[in-house]
Amino acid sequence: MLKHADIWRAIDSLATRNSLSPSGLARKAGLDPTTFNKSKRITPQNKQRWPSTESIAKILAATNSTLAEFVELVGGESGGLLAQRIPVLDLTHAASGKNFDPQGRPTGNSWDETLFAHVDDPAAYGLEIIGSLYAPIYNDGNVLIVSPAADLRRGDRVAVMTKNFQILIKELIRNSPLKVELKGLGSQEDKSYLAQDIIWIARILWVSQ
Repeated sequence: MLKHADIWRAIDSLATRNSLSPSGLARKAGLDPTTFNKSKRITPQNKQRWPSTESIAKILAATNSTLAEFVELVGGESGGLLAQRIPVLDLTHAASGKNFDPQGRPTGNSWDETLFAHVDDPAAYGLEIIGSLYAPIYNDGNVLIVSPAADLRRGDRVAVMTKNFQILIKELIRNSPLKVELKGLGSQEDKSYLAQDIIWIARILWVSQ
């Protein structure tokens, strides 16, 4: 079980590592200076108050820290619940039939690994953007966290593999049994495909800087 004390201790340790008080850390991240005060960690009803994922993301960005470093500060069982190791490969090398099974799950031994926030899909993986093709939405070095198991909805950003093993990063306009319509990102054009020309479509859950 994720432990309240472990998370707050990690925030305190991150502040100390950067020669800041908890209030100084909050201020540096653009948050209310009282966000991480000890008095805010328990409600007047004596219930545990947890820091938001948004506030944690902001303090990591403000201190140039990674999720892996934060998980290390959390430690133990709580750290394992916060993050998981997922396979990651750049888009150029991922575009190959040998790197995915027919359901769009990563396979083979070409993948590296990265530590990322826990997602509810053991087959989740990362695709690293190379170059400026999708700028300014996605930039060189961004890692897209993709889930083959996530439900697809209109407006989702998705990774798509065509039958010629090309991987496209698009926005889903329409996905019917006969046709897939995709909106281009960055300098890319909109595209439509017959469903039979698509091997798999998977939802992009997150972007890691």
